[in-house]
Amino acid sequence: MKTTLLIMAAGIGSRFGGGIKQLAPVGPNGEIIMDYSIHDAIKAGFNKIVFIIRKDIEADFREVIGDRIEALCSKLGVEVGYAFQSLDNIPEGAAIPEGRTKPWGTGQAVMVAKDLVKEPFAVINADDYYGKEAFVKLHQFLTSEIRANGFCMAGFILKNTLSDNGGVTRGVCKMDENGYLTDVVETHDIIKTADGAQANGEKIDIESLVSMNMWGLAPEYMDMLETGFVEFFKTVDANPLKAEYLLPIHIGQLLREDKVSVKVLSTPDKWFGVTYQEDKDFVIESFKKLIADGVYNADLFSDL
Repeated sequence: MKTTLLIMAAGIGSRFGGGIKQLAPVGPNGEIIMDYSIHDAIKAGFNKIVFIIRKDIEADFREVIGDRIEALCSKLGVEVGYAFQSLDNIPEGAAIPEGRTKPWGTGQAVMVAKDLVKEPFAVINADDYYGKEAFVKLHQFLTSEIRANGFCMAGFILKNTLSDNGGVTRGVCKMDENGYLTDVVETHDIIKTADGAQANGEKIDIESLVSMNMWGLAPEYMDMLETGFVEFFKTVDANPLKAEYLLPIHIGQLLREDKVSVKVLSTPDKWFGVTYQEDKDFVIESFKKLIADGVYNADLFSDL
């Protein structure tokens, strides 16, 4: 069965180099976080990868990442494709607000891959490390439980996603007694404390499950995204330069309208990301430990 990993990488800057956090080397042979996600996805059974990028960075992206991954995937029978997010990909009859320079958020990013993705798919951020188990659980769901309106989401334990170097924003999950998502509460500036975590001065349960934008979706969701994008654009005038069509907000709206269900797949894996420049050393040391513990080979793709 074909299953796709959709990697949202359009946020990568147009200047490649040490300052671009998605491309910071974190592995012993210069691997970036995206390499580990691709490895884990292929190992879990995903057999198609689609990169969502911007057209203006295509040549650089292929040189730094894409060509290398395509060569690897061609040996493994894994398909690779590209979709392009752009500011001018908007509903018919709509206009780009004057002064707007950035595309329209993660919902639009996924939507632009519609013509490439006709099978169950997972969505991840390019610069987040999710761990092996999350990919295994998502792949199992996509090949056995997925329905046209029945999706899933990887739920990470909050304490496994915090930074030592400052506050983070997390989507805290609310669920029913059967483990299905009822709401995602976007919570800003969550910081570690001596006895757990707090946000805006209030204590927050560090065992809470949070969304890290890792979703398992049916191809039918693309039509829902397109419909939602038209509705979103009717509200853009209220915040023309910064309004964003965001995946968790759109899915949350569908949940409230009882149009979809989302099963939360709890994972104990520790999430890594370079939210702050100071996080990079921690991420490098974390991968060193994973290799020392035998979770990965030093030659990352040698076990595929």
